[in-house]
Amino acid sequence: MSNNPYLPFRAPILSKTRQTAVDWTYHIGCSLNPVPGQFVEVSLPGVGECPISISDFTPDSVELTIRRVGKVTENLSRLEEADYLYLRGPYGQGFPLEQFAGRHLIIAAGGTGLAPVKSVIRHFAERPETLAGLTILAGFKSPEDILFRPELESWSRSFDVQVTVDQVCDVPVPSPGHVGLITALIPDLAIPSPTNTRAIVVGPPAMMKFTCAELLRRGLKEDQIWVSLERRMSCGLGKCGHCRVGSTHVCLDGPVFNYAKARKLVD
Repeated sequence: MSNNPYLPFRAPILSKTRQTAVDWTYHIGCSLNPVPGQFVEVSLPGVGECPISISDFTPDSVELTIRRVGKVTENLSRLEEADYLYLRGPYGQGFPLEQFAGRHLIIAAGGTGLAPVKSVIRHFAERPETLAGLTILAGFKSPEDILFRPELESWSRSFDVQVTVDQVCDVPVPSPGHVGLITALIPDLAIPSPTNTRAIVVGPPAMMKFTCAELLRRGLKEDQIWVSLERRMSCGLGKCGHCRVGSTHVCLDGPVFNYAKARKLVD
């Protein structure tokens, strides 16, 4: 990889796994040593570049879960194992894992928001004794849109995992499954001690806004919640100004923010 933060480096696709009709997970051969919650810039020469959150990593690879939504991701979706893409990064501030030690942690993820927190869950799945408890709430539009089904099943054997969908179809929902918005799960959550609880919320802006509001109603304080504002980012280096809000650059100061600050940055 390049030591120049402006210069992409070439990396091979080790494997490609279809998640949904429009989502794929790529294992990329490279050594980045990121922090959970950081992102990379993914590019194809002559096509373009886009920021993608790192969904997981090993010492020799990173995992990227990419949704086909535009020109760059459309071209990325056509790549297969042994093809190459280009990366810059990792960039940004990740989740402060040390803040969650000894706490009950609630992770609420909407849609592809499950990708940025996947490595957080893996971190604590390997160290369950470091938490007082872990609750995972995952919301999707339909059962066909559910990401990481094998992982959700694996996590449910050790933690409280609840999956909800906005609408049902013939595709089954992992048990225990729910129908409705993710916010509807929060009033009945077992939260033994709000003061000893921390939360991570990642997903579409409206989902994060109302999920955080429900958590506040359950007794959490703003500074006990962390969110990711990655949708605002572009260059990753604080140069283009696309993600600047006042004096804050989301790509440099975030994308992970404590909600006490994040709520002042959103529209």
